[in-house]
Amino acid sequence: MAYRGSVRPYVNFNAKHDAEILHKAMKGIGTDEDAILMLLTARSNDQRQQIKAAYKKAHGKDLVSALKSELGGLFESLIVALMTPSVLYDATLLHNALKGAGTEDEVLIEILASRTGEQIKEITKVYKKEFGGKLEKDICGDTSGHYQKLLVILLQGSREEGVDEEKIEKDAKDLYAAGEEKFGTDEEKFITILGNRSAEHLRKVFAAYKKLSGSDIEDSIKGETTGNLENLLLAVVKCAESIPNFFAERLYKSMRRAGTDDDTLMRIMVSRSEVDMLDIRASFKKMYGQSLYTTIQEDTTGDYQKALLYLCGGND
Repeated sequence: MAYRGSVRPYVNFNAKHDAEILHKAMKGIGTDEDAILMLLTARSNDQRQQIKAAYKKAHGKDLVSALKSELGGLFESLIVALMTPSVLYDATLLHNALKGAGTEDEVLIEILASRTGEQIKEITKVYKKEFGGKLEKDICGDTSGHYQKLLVILLQGSREEGVDEEKIEKDAKDLYAAGEEKFGTDEEKFITILGNRSAEHLRKVFAAYKKLSGSDIEDSIKGETTGNLENLLLAVVKCAESIPNFFAERLYKSMRRAGTDDDTLMRIMVSRSEVDMLDIRASFKKMYGQSLYTTIQEDTTGDYQKALLYLCGGND
């Protein structure tokens, strides 16, 4: 597979040298934000961890703490996010979404619908190590009903592999029978099929479903379910169809309304920069007729904007 991230490992990487550039950028009066953002957005997450280690070795203090004391606002949050190992970043987002009074359901939905099974298993391990609790138990404590059941299925990170030709028609008929065809919805069927089949298999099921019912599975879900369950089912369907389209739509919605949803914007730009940002950019342009780059430019300002644009990696 060709690499589809916008941020790639820096070729002539020297952690010690980078640690010194950052040290100089923070020394004395005033901070050289440009030097910090240009360096960190041009290094992979793995390289940033090596810089962190080199900095501690040379200066006897934690690089992230030093950066936090020099920076502020959204720019600080973005830099701290970039400095966090990617699995720990996801685990921390989930922990923050669950702790406190309310639950940030959209974070749970986004992460559990879009990450691979392997990633989810890693996240669960790191979550336990870092926060001392079980992710599944914490999610169950904060959610209920069919929404909770589907989250727990996704948390197992064990979708089936490949396409089961035998099951395509049956799955499509089961979904149809569970939803549109009868009074009331059999959510269990939706959850079992959407939570366990592979993305390739689901794409074929959705096509068969459309032939059978004359409507898109998404429209049926919107008509049959509400609230968090509806949002989670739609996210699972969209991710099965195209993960880049899923993120392009979320980015668009985070910016194109009164007030920018910076949490979502930052979360996606950081977590997809080494995965599929180039594909997300292409989807964005195709879906909305303008580039992700100019949209970010119009919606953000300052060093925060500059850093996001570097993560975006170019204008389309």
